[in-house]
Amino acid sequence: MDLNYTADELAFRDEVRKFTAANLPKDIQRKVLEHRRLEKDDMVRWQDILARKGWLTGHWPKQFGGLGWSPVEIHVFDEETAALGAPRLVPFGLNMVAPVIMAFGSKWQQDHYLTRIRENKDWWCQGYSEPGSGSDLASLKTRAVRDGDHYVVNGQKTWTTLGQHADMIFCLVRTNTEVRKQEGISFLLMDMHAPGITVRPIFTLDEEHEVNEVFFDNVRVPAQNLVGEEGKGWTYAKYLLGHERTGIAGVGASKRELATLKEIAKKQQRNGKPLSEDPLFASRIADVELELMALEMTVMRVLANRGKAPGPEASILKIKGTEIQQAITELLMDAMGDYALPFDPEWNTLEGADHAPGPEYAAPMAARYFNYRKVTIYGGSNEIQRNIIAQMVLGL
Repeated sequence: MDLNYTADELAFRDEVRKFTAANLPKDIQRKVLEHRRLEKDDMVRWQDILARKGWLTGHWPKQFGGLGWSPVEIHVFDEETAALGAPRLVPFGLNMVAPVIMAFGSKWQQDHYLTRIRENKDWWCQGYSEPGSGSDLASLKTRAVRDGDHYVVNGQKTWTTLGQHADMIFCLVRTNTEVRKQEGISFLLMDMHAPGITVRPIFTLDEEHEVNEVFFDNVRVPAQNLVGEEGKGWTYAKYLLGHERTGIAGVGASKRELATLKEIAKKQQRNGKPLSEDPLFASRIADVELELMALEMTVMRVLANRGKAPGPEASILKIKGTEIQQAITELLMDAMGDYALPFDPEWNTLEGADHAPGPEYAAPMAARYFNYRKVTIYGGSNEIQRNIIAQMVLGL
């Protein structure tokens, strides 16, 4: 793999830099760079800007309205927008359900839903985990019973990220209880505004409403919203999870956070010297940086395998990406010293930033540390990912 950018790739990098610098709203940029709370409007505004440019789905194949970006262009876009403080794109529609619809959906689903995702008209969420069915996802119990030209859905999903904002949910449901559990699962696209759906918030350790419980009480879903074949949902779910785990790696955002860590280490004093001159702390930063460089190369290799769904190598990206994210948040907390100890959710907003003790950049760091405890769990816990690698890569 040639690690040097071509002239065209360098030109694309400059175009992304200039466009992002000129069009990213300054209030959104400040929130991202200062680790403040993002609202739905912040994410929608930025994605609307990208949609008008055609870059929201630049990574999609041209046949589905994308630009067919190369692996390098995908990487450049992620890195350059992250470096300038752009929010990460909400992945559920763009990078998770869209590839499933492209590969397995009907022509109507492709024309209808992909168009709405491309134009940023629908906010999607994921209906996978249930109480008692997280790592053992195939044991899910939410039922869908065929009734004429509809399915009637009853059950519960949990840990539904940003479901309180969602217009649509892609949902794994059990349509057959008489076969092996993996063979009785189907993949439905459901309107979150349909009668019978209730969303209840779950407040996490950082006191944020990011995840939810979703309840289905005799929800009627048109049969045309079944993706692919009934009973093949487990196949589609695994296909989707490969795309999710690749995206979780988050190289661009981690590179930005690493740069932030280095700057803060120069400002913070310990034993009368900048923290960056402490040999032990500098060594910890170097270790993370080396891990991140290796992850970046691995992501590029996976992206280069265009035309195929990410395989078990996506589990490697998920493990290393999330471990690096947690390591950086831990180092940021350590760098703040005593100023990282107090925590008030209001400091996570621009309005509350000026009232926090210590430097402004320290105020939201405890909340960020708490929030990032989850990254090794979602998308399939890292323990499960190691099992996948052992079985499918090492043959153990």
